[in-house]
Amino acid sequence: MADELSTRDTKLIQYLNEAYGKEKELETALQAHIRMTKRPPYKKRLQDHLKETKAQSKGLERRIKALGGKAERSTPVPVPGPDAAVQATAAVTAAATKALAAAKGPVHALRGTGEAEKQLKNAKDELWNEYEEIGNYTAIEALAEALNDDETVKLAREYRRQEERMASFLLKLIPTLTKAVVTEEVPAAERRKPAAASGRGRTARSSGTGRTASSSRSGSSRSSGASRSSGTARSGGSSRSSGGASRASGSSASGRSRSSS
Repeated sequence: MADELSTRDTKLIQYLNEAYGKEKELETALQAHIRMTKRPPYKKRLQDHLKETKAQSKGLERRIKALGGKAERSTPVPVPGPDAAVQATAAVTAAATKALAAAKGPVHALRGTGEAEKQLKNAKDELWNEYEEIGNYTAIEALAEALNDDETVKLAREYRRQEERMASFLLKLIPTLTKAVVTEEVPAAERRKPAAASGRGRTARSSGTGRTASSSRSGSSRSSGASRSSGTARSGGSSRSSGGASRASGSSASGRSRSSS
């Protein structure tokens, strides 16, 4: 079958099959997470996304068949040899991928120390998977645009936006789940904000120092003002005394002159 396909279609099928395998893997993981989830809004969003994921798998399968390929969980790498050997390799790879996805459910159920932390770890895994899917569909969209495959472009763009909406939901949810872990596992006494007593003491001391410095500056200003006033008074008094003495001396001299005459 591979010999009948063009290089163009073979590359498109390869990328579509990578996305298809990831969607089938997530169907199993999401089912396990839904069983574990206790928060109704979170559970409802996972259920809705599981429906989207299954619809995406079917849409990818239809597009792969339309291009002349076969939907597989993992695309086999073409190797020299009879077709039977190539098909056997593909079957083994697909079975291994399926087994890995099926094993994730029980493992996820054992993670975390408490209920809140299990859900938090699940949400972080879901977010990681969403970004992988966003990467897959971004690549498919770009590839299909370069190869003028409008149908595949439309499909990849729609699925990418669905994954982006789910990623946005998880980004908002993760802080809430993290706070639930704190409430569930950290004692209330250790969650209280410590009192800033030492900070208040430093502030008070700083304030006292500021007042002292201000008082010192004010006292200095008053002393300086007083000194200037005293100096002015003395200077004025001395000038007036000197003037009076001069006038008195002048009068005496004038009297002596008239007597001599």
